[in-house]
Amino acid sequence: MSKVRVAAFSISLDGYGAGVGQSLQEPLGRDGESLHRWILPTRTFKALQGEDDGTTGVDDDFVVQSFENLGAWIMGRNMFGPVRGDWPDDSWKGWWGDNPPYHVPVFVLTSHPREPIVMQGGTTFHFVTDGIEAALERAREAAGDKGIRIGGGASVIRQYLQAGLIDEMHLAISPVLLGKGETLFEGISLPDLGYRVIRHAASEAATHVVIGRTATEIPEAR
Repeated sequence: MSKVRVAAFSISLDGYGAGVGQSLQEPLGRDGESLHRWILPTRTFKALQGEDDGTTGVDDDFVVQSFENLGAWIMGRNMFGPVRGDWPDDSWKGWWGDNPPYHVPVFVLTSHPREPIVMQGGTTFHFVTDGIEAALERAREAAGDKGIRIGGGASVIRQYLQAGLIDEMHLAISPVLLGKGETLFEGISLPDLGYRVIRHAASEAATHVVIGRTATEIPEAR
């Protein structure tokens, strides 16, 4: 069965995955861009922007691993774009231009139906209105034996964690404080859900922590 994982998800030192006031101008909310300073200089990220330089080392290694053996993505509507409520039209097609970096089917969780959007490079955005398990079932069908990446935001990851559906999670803890925003772990006991730290490494820009399951069966969320 496909491994379900979170990879290269950045949080602040005080546990926020985005700041307050997410908008078209500030997709990650106030000071949210600071969470991702660790990834911006890496060779892999720069290659996605069409550049051929960049840093190697711990940070780049984790970026490379985050894209390995992926067959599908799942993300929340807030990660897909700033539009709220009913879709006013079909003009918004994501933050990433005509050729998004996914190159596999992407399943977007939403309460508002929309026809799939076929993009360049193999990315198709599918809009799922019947919940996280339905999105995961469709992602498994699309991914085959390859992995499924839960892209975020924080609320989507929380839902999949609480349902015991994430096999492995890589967090990049950035040395910044947001104070407010979208919290990742509030009210969640990872040990009670069957998770433990299985790997950690640090660079000058971030502390990388990988959390995985300790048992085949994940206890039912309380």
